[in-house]
Amino acid sequence: MRTNDENIELAELLFPNVTTNVENILKEYPKRELKEGAMVLRFAPSPTGFMHIGNVYSGLVATRFAKQTEGVSILRIEDTDKEREIENGVSLIVNGLKGFGIEFDEGMVDEENGVGVYGPYIQSQRLDIYAVFAKDLVSKGYAYPCFLSSEELESMREEQEKLGIRTGCYGKWAKWRDASLEDIKEEMKKNLKFVIRLYSTGNIENSFTMNDLIKGNVTLRENDMDAVLLKSDGYPTYHFAHPIDDTLMGITHVTRGDEWFSSVPLHVELFSKLDFKQIPYAHISPLMKLDDGKKRKLSKRKDPEAAVSYYVEKGYPKQGVLEYMLNIINSNFYDWKLQNKGLSLDDFRIRFEKFNNAGALFDVVKLNDMCKEYIATLSAEEVYKNALDWALTFDEDLASLLNENKDYCIRVLNIEREGDRIRKDIVKYEDVKDQFVIFFDNMFEQYECEDISDRVSVDLQKNIISKYINVFDISNDLDTWFGKIKEVAENLGCKPGDVAMTIRVALTKRTRTPDLYQIIQVLGKDTVISRLNKYQV
Repeated sequence: MRTNDENIELAELLFPNVTTNVENILKEYPKRELKEGAMVLRFAPSPTGFMHIGNVYSGLVATRFAKQTEGVSILRIEDTDKEREIENGVSLIVNGLKGFGIEFDEGMVDEENGVGVYGPYIQSQRLDIYAVFAKDLVSKGYAYPCFLSSEELESMREEQEKLGIRTGCYGKWAKWRDASLEDIKEEMKKNLKFVIRLYSTGNIENSFTMNDLIKGNVTLRENDMDAVLLKSDGYPTYHFAHPIDDTLMGITHVTRGDEWFSSVPLHVELFSKLDFKQIPYAHISPLMKLDDGKKRKLSKRKDPEAAVSYYVEKGYPKQGVLEYMLNIINSNFYDWKLQNKGLSLDDFRIRFEKFNNAGALFDVVKLNDMCKEYIATLSAEEVYKNALDWALTFDEDLASLLNENKDYCIRVLNIEREGDRIRKDIVKYEDVKDQFVIFFDNMFEQYECEDISDRVSVDLQKNIISKYINVFDISNDLDTWFGKIKEVAENLGCKPGDVAMTIRVALTKRTRTPDLYQIIQVLGKDTVISRLNKYQV
């Protein structure tokens, strides 16, 4: 065991360029002035290039809790894994979240700039801060340099596996844990790489109980692993950066993925060793998917819908996606929405006790239904504008069609968009193109006509077309028009439905369409007469 004086000397030896101390760092991050009950939360993704839909989920959780309590939300970038980092990775995160209306009060706003006085908000720009705290821990005997090579660590792991015991650097397996100052000095003369490890004082035989805001009270074993705090390049591990950054930035509640739950004992020990007040945890279960009747994590390798880009490229309405996310966060959202139609989404308050502890099921069918319902609330002009905004980036043909035929397209989109029975057949703006197929001859002529001869005979169809052309008048109102449908049916001894079906297929090539009368009004007299005459049974 090293003496206190030796630990202080070791700290100076390891960190000769660190001239400030913990007290000075803490003064640079004053306590936030918050109203009672206000929450400060951070979302801290890594700039690896892939934006998982779970990032939207987690970002929404952080910003929603902060907003509803008049607190602060922070976007912090964890870029300590330089091998996985990509160029413009921060911008991808910022813009990806903005695309769904998720913006933060503090933190990064683009690739290089952040707002707020509790930064820097990129971990790689905080290395001097981590060094100060690492030096402090070494000086107190709570951390030490470890010179074990990757080969030595692998050999140790293999030996532990043979013995059937826990793998890792702990207890007697932590070779440099109680090394003398002289031995450390000798090793440093060799200019070998080393890491800084925690000197754990935990006992795996001891237990403690912590209250997770989602999981409730959970009993865990103490940590006894001498975890790496600083890597050989001076970058911190997540384990070390988390308590430092969250404490300095005044985080009041840590919301993070369930994959970090097993690290709670280590983090609790680190909060204690750093003399920080423990911040409450809320571990969020991953988004799940049903696969052959079994639940599994939504995977970026297996599931295209795991990527945020999937929703952007297909034109999902951001409001619809956010509503679905709120329903995943708290399953009572949908009922609340039905009961509070006059209120905005901001009026819905999420609660930790309503989170799904077992992992929320990501149901694309339910998502599509909610997006349909949202788009159904928009006016034809709003659908037109949103579709055009999407098409300008992702579908040049659709963008040209919309730009060149604005008034006509709005009339098409307005079919069944007013009244008691609003159409709900647009899930995403990619689907808008299909709405125009029957209204533009160049698109209409490319489609095969559905065959209804098993329901309406060929001869009867011909007679229906012939009779209907004779009585057709584009100026008829709905009642008069339908009266003529019944008149044709009565004259031919068939059902009005047979007449309507035949006219529908002749004009649209489809058996299922929005309101036929409204379609006729939009198509206009010339197109209707032309298609009726061209209809080949």
